[in-house]
Amino acid sequence: MSASYSASWRRGNPRLLLLLLCTIWSTTGLLVQAKVHYHKWDISYKFKSPDCYKKLAVTINGQTPGPTINAQQGDTIVVRVKNSLLTENVAIHWHGIRQIGTPWFDGTEGVTQCPIVAGDTFVYRFVVDRAGTYLYHAHYGMQRSAGLYGLIRVAVPDGVVEPFAYDYDRSIILNDWWHNSAYEQATGLASIPFVWVGEPQSLLINGRGKFNCSLAGPTAVCNATNPECSPYVLTVVPGKTYRLRIASITSLSALNFEIEGHNMTVVEADGHYVKPFVIKNLNIYSGETYSVLFTADRDPSRNYWLAVNVISRKPETPTGTAVLNYYPNHPRKSPPTSPPVGPLWNDTAYRFNQSYAIRSHPDHVHPPPLTSDRMIILLNTQNRVDGYTRWSLNNVSFNMPHTPYLIALKENLRHVFDQRPAPETYDYRNYDIYSVPKNHNATTGTSIYRLDFNSTVDVILQNANMIDPNKSETHPWHLHGHDFWVLGYGPGKFDPEVQPKEYNLVDPIMKNTVSLHSYGWTAIRFRADNPGAWAFHCHIESHFFMGMGIVFEEGVDRVGELPTSIMGCGDSKSLRRP
Repeated sequence: MSASYSASWRRGNPRLLLLLLCTIWSTTGLLVQAKVHYHKWDISYKFKSPDCYKKLAVTINGQTPGPTINAQQGDTIVVRVKNSLLTENVAIHWHGIRQIGTPWFDGTEGVTQCPIVAGDTFVYRFVVDRAGTYLYHAHYGMQRSAGLYGLIRVAVPDGVVEPFAYDYDRSIILNDWWHNSAYEQATGLASIPFVWVGEPQSLLINGRGKFNCSLAGPTAVCNATNPECSPYVLTVVPGKTYRLRIASITSLSALNFEIEGHNMTVVEADGHYVKPFVIKNLNIYSGETYSVLFTADRDPSRNYWLAVNVISRKPETPTGTAVLNYYPNHPRKSPPTSPPVGPLWNDTAYRFNQSYAIRSHPDHVHPPPLTSDRMIILLNTQNRVDGYTRWSLNNVSFNMPHTPYLIALKENLRHVFDQRPAPETYDYRNYDIYSVPKNHNATTGTSIYRLDFNSTVDVILQNANMIDPNKSETHPWHLHGHDFWVLGYGPGKFDPEVQPKEYNLVDPIMKNTVSLHSYGWTAIRFRADNPGAWAFHCHIESHFFMGMGIVFEEGVDRVGELPTSIMGCGDSKSLRRP
């Protein structure tokens, strides 16, 4: 419980206190004092060389990745954020934290809050209500790709036993890295002619990679001996079993992760226990988190590679590496082999099969509702809008209004976004997903999807060909404020009269981020039971920047009084009180 609530207990009626203690004791068998964790962060630009190439990065207290937040289920997190970027706003999203009762602290600029302007301080306060592995990252412009990100690790309550055993708990976070600034990338995406961000220069493991400095330009500063870019080292004791939490915060790349010579057992996905299955390597998409178990049972006289490779896009980025160090070998002793190159980048069937394998642990199944109240089908396409290249859903490319949706909805500011309903489907009977769109043109919009509170909603994500022929990209989709059931995946076109009969309603995994594979479909189901306004978008940074997202509204009338600290932009300026 929070510190303030604890204080109210101490001042309150002794009989009430005894009653509450007895209630807790009788329902749980143990009394757990939830903690409040305070963090003070200063967001600023610093020169960093995570892959040996020196460039400006957005940092937290001078570091990227930022500090890992460690807590226990039920604890409260308080983060005091000072924006010292001087000329840039900021907002931080707590990815995978459902923000039950605190939708205004979801950290999504334009949806749940105004940005934190340069020089200002903002305090986030929320409860971590579920154990698991989560993320935090910038949710303003394209700052995530500039280095503002980190891990959240939430332990189970005292006395709770997880359905797997291990000796040690370790974490890594994966990222892709560009030498161009986020400003340069965003400007190119919003220009005519269109300038794509290109493939990343490096892949980072725990913020460390290795760029070939011989490829750096004559004016660049690139130092291969800089300790900032020395490989990350994961030291293990022979014979011990490790839980490795793996998170991807990439801005573009789908990745494949491998521990050279070691099998891994998948046990957790996005904070939910998985029916264990063994893999040689793990496909992980931006915004996803997994826990795997592995045992240090190989030749202890040598070290091994941790390797990440790009999949689903033709790789132009070298393998990202770290070192699995078998104690007592020297941690800087290089493995005697070449780093693993991973599976074929365009093996879509392989990626589908791994997605199919992710199911709920038999002892931790959360049964989905057997039917839904509403089905929304979203066709993902690349389009042109007034000559600009955009991404669209059902031919509408999303634009963020200047007044955040949560504020507009709660304060009844109906004029700040389009009140017409967003399109629920597309002409799925006649649309050819394998061909270049006959009509490249789309429109922009600010409409949202209004959901009946406590209703059950199916969302079908349908992939299709892009503007270029024979090209369909993988899209990782993330839903704020909820976990959803993944009911199915499939190649080709989704037919609402056929595919629902094939849904997995027995043991579907629950997640907050899911992949939409090339030329395929993904079906999810969720309950609209968390009052607020919630973004649902492609987690590829440039795709969301180019319009690949929507907003759900549910039960806003049940949301409490909004803190004025989230106001101050658009038409909310007049609502902010000193």
